[in-house]
Amino acid sequence: MTTAAVLSAGSWGTVFAAVLADAGTDVTLHARRPEIAAEINTSHRNPGYLPDVDLPKRLRATTDAAEALAGADFAVVSVPAQALRASLTAWAPLISPHTVLVSLMKGIELGTAKRMSEVITEVTGAGPERVAVVSGPNLAMEIANRQPAASVVACADDQVAQRLQAACHTPYFRPYTNTDVIGCELGGAAKNVIALAVGIAAGMGLGNNSQSLLITRGLAETARLGAALGADPHTFSGLAGMGDLVATCTSPLSRNRSFGELLGRGRSVTEAAAAISQTSEGVKTSEAILDLARRHGVEMPITETVARLVAGDVDLDKATTLLMERPTKPERHAFPH
Repeated sequence: MTTAAVLSAGSWGTVFAAVLADAGTDVTLHARRPEIAAEINTSHRNPGYLPDVDLPKRLRATTDAAEALAGADFAVVSVPAQALRASLTAWAPLISPHTVLVSLMKGIELGTAKRMSEVITEVTGAGPERVAVVSGPNLAMEIANRQPAASVVACADDQVAQRLQAACHTPYFRPYTNTDVIGCELGGAAKNVIALAVGIAAGMGLGNNSQSLLITRGLAETARLGAALGADPHTFSGLAGMGDLVATCTSPLSRNRSFGELLGRGRSVTEAAAAISQTSEGVKTSEAILDLARRHGVEMPITETVARLVAGDVDLDKATTLLMERPTKPERHAFPH
């Protein structure tokens, strides 16, 4: 029997735990709040994030991280990107040397500009063969309702990726394997920033042409950074690239798009955060990705504009002007060859 611990009972962590359970994996979900763990174990619902979703009866929860991690084949981490280092530092001594660490997070760490797998490796000492990521068009509520979806499970060791694939493959959730961890992580992090930009455009009343412009040019600048980091360019045309980008930029279920729409209507970052209530990773990740891009000499104009807007350095009208006044270039140079 394959066993997994899912570390934190937010919406995506809970949904992925349900996917694992539906796939036949023995899953323990770690919740910080005792009342959440109790409700999951008794009523099989998570009242804090998914109050109307029935969870598999075989899924159990605990507030004891050591209990959840004991003997786990996979430790699935689903916390806000900027909280990963502190959370994982506390959990690391409890993780077995054979356990594969799986990141569900889509962000870049502020200050270090590290991807989540890099933070995991740095904190735990696990080699790349023990670190995997899950990325793709995975809107939690749709998967919670068992609507058909697909994703990418990526690890430098293809056999580990295949093990994870088997552990989360259900009739409604189809995972594909990949060894391009860099590309999958970068696509997942950058799409949140582009979704903010698309949401801002929608909130300003701009139409489909403007939103399509941001999606396609956002993909181009993500691929440029990917090339500089050594990612496989084909990754960005797949589920972890274009697939995730389109879902996040167009769906009303996307927190980042919704956050952007509020900004586009004139709400402040603080007001938008209060209205959304859950973490919108693109807000802080915009600054972190811009830092990463500058370290590698890569231009990312949409990301830079979003970062400046979130920081309050430019207003909405100025942000639009900055993007539209950029020098024109041949489109064939948008993607690396």
